[in-house]
Amino acid sequence: MDVVDNYRFKISGHEFVPIVIGGMGVDISTPELAAVACRLGGIGHISDAMSPFVCDKRYRTHFTQYKEKENREYKDSTDKKNVKFNLEHLYQAQRTLVEKAMQKKEGSGAIFLNVMEKLNMADALGTLATRLRAALDAGIDGITLSAGLHTHSMRLISDHKRLKDAMIGIIVSSVRALKIFLRSASRAGRLPDYIIVEGPLAGGHLGFGADWKKFSLKKIVEEVLEFLKSQELKIPVIPAGGIFSGKDAVEFLKSGASAVQVATRFTVTKESGLPYDAKQKYFKAREEDVIVSQTSPTGYPIRMLKNSPCLNSTIRPQCEAFGYNLSNDGKCPYIDAYWKAQANGSSNPVTDKMCLCYHFSKGNCYTCGHYVYRLKETSKKAPDGTYLLPDAEEVFKDYQFGAA
Repeated sequence: MDVVDNYRFKISGHEFVPIVIGGMGVDISTPELAAVACRLGGIGHISDAMSPFVCDKRYRTHFTQYKEKENREYKDSTDKKNVKFNLEHLYQAQRTLVEKAMQKKEGSGAIFLNVMEKLNMADALGTLATRLRAALDAGIDGITLSAGLHTHSMRLISDHKRLKDAMIGIIVSSVRALKIFLRSASRAGRLPDYIIVEGPLAGGHLGFGADWKKFSLKKIVEEVLEFLKSQELKIPVIPAGGIFSGKDAVEFLKSGASAVQVATRFTVTKESGLPYDAKQKYFKAREEDVIVSQTSPTGYPIRMLKNSPCLNSTIRPQCEAFGYNLSNDGKCPYIDAYWKAQANGSSNPVTDKMCLCYHFSKGNCYTCGHYVYRLKETSKKAPDGTYLLPDAEEVFKDYQFGAA
């Protein structure tokens, strides 16, 4: 019987069980979840989505409170160009988050950090450089570059002493995106150690447009493998999005993939940072409850449950405390959508956009993979009708040794 454990993921002189747990934010891929993957010989991600807020929540720091206090005067203004992050605080938060995660590390696996380019944070390059350098300084095993083309990321850390030591990869959804990244990486003198190919069934923000149904993960992976072969580049490829079982994973490994990235089934584990009530919503979801929405202010489509509390909210923009999606000139589509909805003294729900920062901080945005409705197949019901949460080790080993 062919199972995932028959394969090994070899990268940069290391060898892993070919299972990677994706970096889900905000604080869904917790250090505890990543540590389980690491202990079992695989790779676990943490996410740097809203790292100052996550650091406050976990370690009783006060970065969010300080930022809100410093920018309080702009609360009622639509002009947020002066709402900025303190880069020293951002560095401290990111470094603390990574160091605390690395302290939990044991076993033969690794802990990676998912770093999103699309977190503009009112200073796109400054805040990105700060987050990347803090993670490397804190000793992270690897960095996965996500949510963008990352045309500047390698350059931003080109002089860092750990550039050659840490494993660095990119998430793409097409050969075209990969080509753009490889050109910029080549100019910086540092090609990626791995490539994660994320398909249209993945959770959260998608690298596709409204025509996402026209694409398939299998086809995109084939195209990426063919392109790398044509360029004589031996870079490991890791499919992601819709890989629900060990059988699904083996099919990709047999076809040339080096590992698989999985996430949805880990969202409902005990170690996941998703709130308990949200986990139960995931278990109870039906296929028709899963939507791909255009309400994210990032401009990317986002897969989520249609009963997410973040939709049709009346929450005032929370840029002073958060502001993770603010552009360099202090703009965010939610700000405009909110004030438009409140025109003429009314108090209407915002239907076309959501305040991503606030609702992610509250666990109100039920982002999910397409196959979230299948989670009920993997658990048993308690007498009160709730679903029992599995251990992350149980799910990991089901991928590793399960054939169905």
